[in-house]
Amino acid sequence: MDEVNFKWKDIISEFQGKRIFITGHTGFKGTWMTYFLTQIGANVTGYALEPETDPSHFRLLNLEKKINNIYADIRDKKRLSQALHDFQPEYVIHLAAQALVKRSYSDPVSTFETNVIGSVNLMEAVRNTESIRSFVYITSDKCYENKEWIWGYRETDRLGGHDPYSASKAAAEIAFSAYSRSFYDSDRNLGVASTRAGNVIGGGDWSADRIIPDCMRAISNNQPIILRNPGATRPWQHVLEPISGYLLLASLLAKNPKKYSGSWNFGPPTTQVRTVREVAETIIRHVGRGSLQIESNANHQHEANLLQLNCDKANQILNWYPRWDVETTLAATSEWYVNLFAGRDVESMTNKQLRQYFVEWQ
Repeated sequence: MDEVNFKWKDIISEFQGKRIFITGHTGFKGTWMTYFLTQIGANVTGYALEPETDPSHFRLLNLEKKINNIYADIRDKKRLSQALHDFQPEYVIHLAAQALVKRSYSDPVSTFETNVIGSVNLMEAVRNTESIRSFVYITSDKCYENKEWIWGYRETDRLGGHDPYSASKAAAEIAFSAYSRSFYDSDRNLGVASTRAGNVIGGGDWSADRIIPDCMRAISNNQPIILRNPGATRPWQHVLEPISGYLLLASLLAKNPKKYSGSWNFGPPTTQVRTVREVAETIIRHVGRGSLQIESNANHQHEANLLQLNCDKANQILNWYPRWDVETTLAATSEWYVNLFAGRDVESMTNKQLRQYFVEWQ
């Protein structure tokens, strides 16, 4: 396969029968990725806490019975190491995290323990598992020191964070850099990369204090959608966008470790940035009902107002570009929840959207 002019059908075929270890497989992005990999014939082991929400996309898809499922904490170093040793994966994709900014204020210690020490536990286990050829280590766009400027952050920009969540992701990136330079770079058979993605939306997310779940909960309960920071802008993208980037990168890391190791941004162009209010209004339009209520933010903790990524590196070197614009993304997201509200089969809708996105997978 030409590394630049890749075709998704070739990448999909590469994962068939391969052993892939995913942390955080019960979460929002983890569920979509795990389900997709099961559909294309990969051998998946998932390692994560049990789903926190009810309903849960993971349980609605019955993924517990479709993979080698391990409910455990990445802070448990011994169990995590044993899981990798037993499975001997070829690919490792790290998604497990405490991913909520607001929760990081109420429980900063657990946030740092999970996002930093848990990640270090995994990196140590990867270092001691010889079967691994490709390691994709996912952090967040919030790992950058946010200057509230209008242009996107590059992979070489300064790391930092005002809130505990952002700081924990910056610290996780620093730990990754140290492990790469101290241990991984000397292994010619192992490709490793950290990835940062902008705000991800799509069906199946019920997390607290996120705009799409908040909208859908309010609409389903016939309550107004409460917006804390309606003017905040984000690089909104469908959950399948970064997943496509992670999987493309995982494939290329196994083929050419030295060329593709490093850090990568995955996100939409700046033309696709929208405010929180614009997103909520579009959701109401697609669903066909709902109302807004703006809440004073005088007593709220700090939240970024402007945050976007520069993805030139992924565009030019990986030939990766988003497939869906923000309008398509919001329409697909709304469609998923509307079908759920109507009592239709969740797996059919999930499968339909996967096939709409990966059009070559037919």
